[in-house]
Amino acid sequence: MSSTTAWAAKQKRLDGMPKPTATLTMYDDPDVRDRYQAAKKTADRADEILASIGKDADKDARTLLEKEARDARTELAAATAERDDHTVVLTFQALERGQLEELLAKYPATEEDEEAGRDYHFDTFAPELIAAASTDGMPIEYAVQALKTWSLGDFEDLWNVAWGVQRRKRTDLGKG
Repeated sequence: MSSTTAWAAKQKRLDGMPKPTATLTMYDDPDVRDRYQAAKKTADRADEILASIGKDADKDARTLLEKEARDARTELAAATAERDDHTVVLTFQALERGQLEELLAKYPATEEDEEAGRDYHFDTFAPELIAAASTDGMPIEYAVQALKTWSLGDFEDLWNVAWGVQRRKRTDLGKG
C-alpha cells in the first residue's frame, strides 16, 4: 500500500469520527433518582454475592440468594421505569473549532470576566454556546431563561457539560 493510499484511508477514518458529545440528566423528582440509585446498588450487591458463592454452596442458601437477586433486579426494573418517567436528558456536541472561535470573538470578556479568569463575556457567551452545542435544538431564549431561573447548581452543571464537551479530547499522545 502506498503512503498516499495509506493516508487516504486514515483521513477517511479521521473525517468520519463523530464529534464528542456529552449529556446532562435532570430529574423532576430527586427522590426518584435516589430510589433508582439505591435499587441499582442493592441489585448489583445481590448479584455480586450470588456470583461469589461457589457451586458447592448449600442448596437452600443458594436458592435464597437467587431469590434475593431476582427480587432486587425486579425492584431495579421498577425503579428504572420510574426514573425514566421523571428524567430529561439534554445532549450537547462539540462545535467545530471555527464556530467556537467565532462565538468567543462575538462575546469578548469584560474586566469582571477577565478578573474571573475568563476570556469571554459569560452572561452572553454561556447561553449562546449552550444553545449552539445543544443537539436537542434548545433555543437561545431558553438557555438565557435557564441562566436566570435555574438553581446555581443546575445551571453550573448545564454550563459545565456544554463547555466541557468543547474541550473533550479524542486523542492519546502515547509514550513513544
